[in-house]
Amino acid sequence: MKLDERVAVVTGASRGIGRATALALAADGATVAVNYRSGKDEALDVVARIEAAGGRAAAFQADVSDYEQATALVADVLEAFGGLHILVNNAGISKDNLIYSMEPQDWLDVMKVNFGGVFNCTKAVLDHLMVTRDGSIVNVSSVMGERGWTGESNYSASKGAVDAFTRSAAIELARFGIRVNAVLPGFAPTDLVAELSAGDVAKHLKRQIPMRDFATVEQVASAIRFLAGPESAYMTGVLLNIDGGGMAGLGLGRLKW
Repeated sequence: MKLDERVAVVTGASRGIGRATALALAADGATVAVNYRSGKDEALDVVARIEAAGGRAAAFQADVSDYEQATALVADVLEAFGGLHILVNNAGISKDNLIYSMEPQDWLDVMKVNFGGVFNCTKAVLDHLMVTRDGSIVNVSSVMGERGWTGESNYSASKGAVDAFTRSAAIELARFGIRVNAVLPGFAPTDLVAELSAGDVAKHLKRQIPMRDFATVEQVASAIRFLAGPESAYMTGVLLNIDGGGMAGLGLGRLKW
């Protein structure tokens, strides 16, 4: 397996894309630190699934929007597993609202988790990775960071910050053997977009996607696994769309289906 003897930290790994990513990395041989903020039972279930398949994992509680907790998370993983090679910054929240109705705290909370968690964990791993000169960081962004959407101004801004940070971090850290990339999922059935992924709204959205369907969390996890692994050794600063072609054009160029 291509990730044997690699240790990966996946933030927000108790559900959704983070959960699928933890399972995908473990299936390819990685030892996985399953981070969670409040979903302890769900995180332990991920660990149990990995162990049942013959892998190695443990759950680690930390709110990565807090820098001290992020640094403690990294220290705990290094103590538990003796190394760290892969960081997947996945933890995220949404507090959607129109700008006129949005409370300032809603903007700050989303930015602290979605971008703050990326910054905090990236900075926290650098002492280790800059010495070992062997690291891959994958940030889970969103197509919303490259496009706009009604009611998503705070979420889009936070993901746009992740995209810009990914590029800059890739430039700064390449000389230390650290690669930094991001995946930009389109619509995928997670708790963050639950209202958009079912019923008539989902049907309308799928008609706007060239491949006519949403991504699965496993498909997104597969892209993360690729960017984390040896096959992408010459890739850094990449923003990889996982959107079924949704961002490939200005609409689909026709009025009828």
